[in-house]
Amino acid sequence: MRYVGRITDWNDDRGFGFVTPNGGGDRAFVHIHAFERRSSRPTSGQLISYEPQKDERGRLKATAIRAVVLQPERNQSSRKSGLRKPIAVVFFAVLAAGWLLGKVPPVVLLAYAALSVVAFAMYGMDKSAARNNHWRTPESNLHIVALLGGWPGALLAQDVFHHKSKKTEFQSVFWTTVGLNCMALVWLLASRKANAVQTMLDALMGS
Repeated sequence: MRYVGRITDWNDDRGFGFVTPNGGGDRAFVHIHAFERRSSRPTSGQLISYEPQKDERGRLKATAIRAVVLQPERNQSSRKSGLRKPIAVVFFAVLAAGWLLGKVPPVVLLAYAALSVVAFAMYGMDKSAARNNHWRTPESNLHIVALLGGWPGALLAQDVFHHKSKKTEFQSVFWTTVGLNCMALVWLLASRKANAVQTMLDALMGS
């Protein structure tokens, strides 16, 4: 039966140490010659699999040792990375359809488009600043423009520039701003406030 554990107290000069099995249990003696395949020297903390055996004195030793290579797990932001462009495209498609059907005033569509361009540019400049050690755009500014309606452009920028897409804390706040903005948009359209704003703008442009 094979066990999995981590090497402890490794003495590299003498080529031995111990392994403590995951989940608890007696630790076993590890010798460098007991590795079946070894591309590099063992180190303390290294994860290995092994078969425990007792020597002639009844001491536990690890045999048939193999290094365990863990596959990196894709975190939540990585799983979302493939959805960023589709989400932005679908959102604008819905807005455009609503405009064609007379449900969404043009001012709303234009506002989201303009703010998305601003957000995309801000992400691009911040990415460039990060590479060149220049003055960075505060994250709060990126969140504000997303909250105001630039989040579709921010999604595209995160995907294109690979910027801020893996920072968990940033992503948590970002998706909160997306949710708040969408709720505000639903309220704006349901209460017909957007129509009132459009009428006002039309009057100003016509005067």
